[in-house]
Amino acid sequence: MTTPNPATVVGLGATEFSKNSGRSELRLALEAITAALSDAGLTPEDVDGFVTFDFDNNDPMAVARNLGVTSSTFFARSSLGGGSGCASLGLAKYAVETGKAKVVVCYRAMNERSEWRFGQPSRQAKGGLQTRLASTLYTDGSWFAPYGMATDASRIAPAARRYLHEYNATTDAFGQVAVNQRTYAQTNPKAYFFGRPMTIDDYHNSRMIADPLRLFDCCQESDGSIAFVVTTRDRARDLKQKPVQILATAQGMGSNPVGLASPYAETMTEAVETRIVGDQLWDATGLKPADMDVASLYDHFTCAVLIQLEALGFCGAGEAPELLSEGGLAIDGLIPTNTSGGQLSEAYIHGYEGIAELVRQMRGTAANQVPNAKFGVATGGSKIPTSGLVLAAD
Repeated sequence: MTTPNPATVVGLGATEFSKNSGRSELRLALEAITAALSDAGLTPEDVDGFVTFDFDNNDPMAVARNLGVTSSTFFARSSLGGGSGCASLGLAKYAVETGKAKVVVCYRAMNERSEWRFGQPSRQAKGGLQTRLASTLYTDGSWFAPYGMATDASRIAPAARRYLHEYNATTDAFGQVAVNQRTYAQTNPKAYFFGRPMTIDDYHNSRMIADPLRLFDCCQESDGSIAFVVTTRDRARDLKQKPVQILATAQGMGSNPVGLASPYAETMTEAVETRIVGDQLWDATGLKPADMDVASLYDHFTCAVLIQLEALGFCGAGEAPELLSEGGLAIDGLIPTNTSGGQLSEAYIHGYEGIAELVRQMRGTAANQVPNAKFGVATGGSKIPTSGLVLAAD
């Protein structure tokens, strides 16, 4: 379906990425939003909408008050953590295309390393908003956490092991994802691992976290914030940056969902939720995987990149290891993927860093620029209720 006045991303802002920001999550959010507005050539007075994750600890009221926004007509939160990023831009797209708001700010801010860590079993002990989320996680988790599945790594590890078994693959496939993204980080000064290369031997020598997943199979724990400014194409014409069109967004949830990598799902080796999202994106845009010039696939774990490539149709089931070994994710490969270094080597901001990289690619300003990039796809976390989007150079 063609929209006469489609939604576009016109502003992008971010803080530095670190392991200890030294400031509150609210301040991080305000810094990123202020930078995004400046990037667009707008001011807080122009903003009348806010979207964030339900995992974010910064209520739109506090953000609006501290920015000095005097009138807001739209404010919403997208569901879950890793699955939320693309859906949040979908909410902004809805708001500006229907006239519910004129200029929407989307933000995610987190002190995920210095304050509370997703990689630790006690992460749900955080108060406030997290208490509500924790009640559900603890209830569901009571069926498997006592047996050692107390972290995201331990929950997705059986699916990773099953993938290796079913497709007769080795952990070299996981290691190639990690090395490929670390290579991208070496030419991205914003990446946390900039100037710190990694070899496949480094990968295999890293410590085991949850068999078969090693340290370098796992995304970082990061402090930082990223924000986007979304408005219509008509309004974008008078702004500073080349607009990036949000062609389509989608959400997907599979059967028997229970947190990450549900042990009750129909299959352990397929990214069902990502497939549901991808089918909608291709149908809504009339595009197909071969039309994509670049991808930002949610890389909370290396194995997730493999199963998402397959779920989106870039290759068949079990064929992602071969695609990797042939250099398919490199800048001149079939589908350059996570070209900023991703969550493994740039920063972990719940998938927003991947969307930010797509915006840069569509603008033509990425550190690892794909020549003449016109279309890009991004996803949220796989093996969890998730979302996705397709961006286009306008």
